Amino acid sequence: MTVPKNTICLWYDGAAEAAARFYAETFPDSAVHAVHRAPADFPSGKAGDVLTVDFTVVGIPCLGLNGGSAFTHSEAFSFQIATDDQAETDRYWDAIVENGGEESMCGWCKDRWGISWQITPRTLTEAMAAGGDEARRAFEAMMHMRRIDVATIDAARRG
Repeated sequence: MTVPKNTICLWYDGAAEAAARFYAETFPDSAVHAVHRAPADFPSGKAGDVLTVDFTVVGIPCLGLNGGSAFTHSEAFSFQIATDDQAETDRYWDAIVENGGEESMCGWCKDRWGISWQITPRTLTEAMAAGGDEARRAFEAMMHMRRIDVATIDAARRG
């Protein structure tokens, strides 16, 4: 296996393999490539425990590290997933939230391992790129949402 030049390392408290498998089942162009077990005891585990997991999330190389409980995730890091329509938005949102995750505001949710996700319909991104009144209306509509409602964003874009 070729090691990518840049890999996102995500810290987990013993659940790196479960998280990687969930992402691989949920998102396209995602897979678990390898599971590596600790060759000796380490601060948060024993020899033979899963230490790292090589995986991709929507084409992004990641390494899940079972480092223990010393560090937790925050919204300072998130995966942003662009969606084409309400059905795709709902599918990803529901997969994350209904698997022990939690809703937040403005298209953000958190999976059960604490990783933040932005499930962002392209219409919202396009509205923001358009600027001016269109961006303002879409932004104001978004500020009242948890899951993004594509029809409401589209209506706001039109004014």
